[in-house]
Amino acid sequence: MVRTGGPTDVCLIIEGCYPYVAGGVSAWVDWLMRTQKNLTFSVVAITSGHEQRRPRYERPPNLLAQYDLRLNVPAPRRQWRLGGRRTCATQSLLPVLSRFLSGGGLAEFRKLVGIFNAEANELSLAELVQSAEGFGVVRCMYETLMPHASFLQFYWAWRALCGGLFSTLKLGLPDAKVYHAISTGYAGLLAARATVETGRPALLTEHGIYTNERRMEIQMADWIYDTVDKGLNVDDPRMDVRDLWIRTFETYARTCYEACSQITTLYRDNQELQVSLGAGSGRLTVIANGIDIEQFAALSAAPQGAPPTMALIGRVVPIKDTRTFIAAAAAVRCQLPNLRALVMGPTDEDPAYADECRELVAELGLEGCVEFTGAVLIAHWLPKVHVVVLTSLSEAQPLVLLEAGAAGIPCVATNVGACREIIEGAGEEDDPREPGGFITDLVSPQQVADCVCKLLHSKALRQRLGENLRRRVRRRYATCIAQGSYAKLYSTFMRERAPLSAMEPA
Repeated sequence: MVRTGGPTDVCLIIEGCYPYVAGGVSAWVDWLMRTQKNLTFSVVAITSGHEQRRPRYERPPNLLAQYDLRLNVPAPRRQWRLGGRRTCATQSLLPVLSRFLSGGGLAEFRKLVGIFNAEANELSLAELVQSAEGFGVVRCMYETLMPHASFLQFYWAWRALCGGLFSTLKLGLPDAKVYHAISTGYAGLLAARATVETGRPALLTEHGIYTNERRMEIQMADWIYDTVDKGLNVDDPRMDVRDLWIRTFETYARTCYEACSQITTLYRDNQELQVSLGAGSGRLTVIANGIDIEQFAALSAAPQGAPPTMALIGRVVPIKDTRTFIAAAAAVRCQLPNLRALVMGPTDEDPAYADECRELVAELGLEGCVEFTGAVLIAHWLPKVHVVVLTSLSEAQPLVLLEAGAAGIPCVATNVGACREIIEGAGEEDDPREPGGFITDLVSPQQVADCVCKLLHSKALRQRLGENLRRRVRRRYATCIAQGSYAKLYSTFMRERAPLSAMEPA
């Protein structure tokens, strides 16, 4: 099901960010399109929920079309009629669906696509989850996978998973020479479907490892109820609903890895995780993020006599662990009473968490110290900052560390993603271990505070570490390097077809 209309060179498939969320991966997507000026793009933006969302980015001139895919909101289909070919289609689909969701890969997914989108099989989500055949399959899966858990919880999880999968399989594909997913998950699954249906190459760029991020969210989710008490036994083989969600996203990742012609990531440590989830090592490569070095190198330093200032640059959401930053600011202020602590990022993505953070500020008596600026132009604010702090629970290769480094500002960051590689160096010939700041453990406000105090108490230390970081960013993370790498990647695969693993019939 390829959409009619003229093709673009590249179809970017993006989940949960561009163009509706500012910063992070969204900023990278905007950068990618604007730096590949000789190529045309279309975008599939995958979102959840029914609400209308406001784009946060002005459309680049080479972005010719955008399509929204809303999970669990399938397009209306004609009335379901019992019996005949429709029931036969359901009966043929459900065993394949069961095998796929139970840990399959590209081979099962290829069968699923073929059955699901056969011209005669105009199936609806209701047919998939409410028919007698569908109920029989879900009961069989329950008895096979997790008979010790609650059937009710399993059934509703299965319905939710089928809803997202249904939406992904029913979207009319934009016509493109190359399909480029910016994560696994539903975006990676759509890219796999594109290469199966069209024979054109699919590419994958992972900033963070999607399955790890979803695992963290699933473990913390209060809307998933554990119904199997495993106690402290880490070797208990029994599955619960959380395990079902995690296994499903691992299945989606494996399918995407098998289908993609090239798998890129931002730093080397990610590759070990990709291989462990099924990625072939021969298709892996690293393309680091790039930034406009000169834009930030030209910024002036914080003026003499300005209050000592630490800043967290990022969305006010749990994964950024803004609460740890606030607690660290309270500890720093004990030594530096005139401290200024800036939280620079939008507060509207998770209003409840933003309110929790404001309440913590009030509870700690930090109203005159901690300031929520909202979304800002980073280049306008960096000259006011002495130390950039990142307290995230998960990151890929944070642009804020590169931007701070280009401006000569030392950083304190948690040991996630590429933060250690950016701040301490990779230890290679072109990247000696010259620290540009400090690395801390997760959820460790006192460690963060101790490191920030070292930097705020010593201008000489700030200057030395800031210059170390500036040199590293200039050597390894200039935008021209990343721009050239992606231009070469697209040029190579726009001339080729998909790998045999994606094209071979089952």
